[in-house]
Amino acid sequence: MILLFVTKNVHKVLEAKTSINLLGLGKYIDIKPINLPKLEIQSDDLRQIALFAAKYAYERSTKEYPIIVEDSGLYIESLNGFPGPYSSYAYRTIGIKGILKLMENVENRRATFVTVIALIHPELGEKIFEGHAEGIISKEPRGSRGFGFDPIFIPQGHNKTFAEMNIEEKCKYSHRGAAFRNMALWLASNLLALDTFSSNER
Repeated sequence: MILLFVTKNVHKVLEAKTSINLLGLGKYIDIKPINLPKLEIQSDDLRQIALFAAKYAYERSTKEYPIIVEDSGLYIESLNGFPGPYSSYAYRTIGIKGILKLMENVENRRATFVTVIALIHPELGEKIFEGHAEGIISKEPRGSRGFGFDPIFIPQGHNKTFAEMNIEEKCKYSHRGAAFRNMALWLASNLLALDTFSSNER
């Protein structure tokens, strides 16, 4: 089954594919990036942002294949949840250095990464999937892998930032990995009855 992923971010596509492959479902679910308009509304709710963007993109597609839109946010407890749904804007403007500056001498470094995936499926309708990763903000950037705020986020129970992990390791513990696994498992359980998966291997 082909899923059209509305994104220009090659890192997100790789993480989506890797997360699904970790479940052994990569031969059934083929993620393909597509350059469709992604209209983002101003909202404090990632679910609303992702679903609106997915509907907007789907209406401008051929409607032959399912459409997915992903949105993520970094919620820092000591900053009252900032940057949250405005994480992309915060990264573009103040960046990693700006976040670390805001957290100078702050002892509470707890944070949560959240990913929301909105799916529009021609047969199954609309569905939203979430993934969460609890962790802390490091005191300095570490690692050269990943993207965004990965160099300063250490997932709970680990001593490496996401940017210090290889792609498989990151996807096992990341918010995005959890969301894509949730989506893949839901699709598997709902599409087996339609014989969609088995037909992909013929």
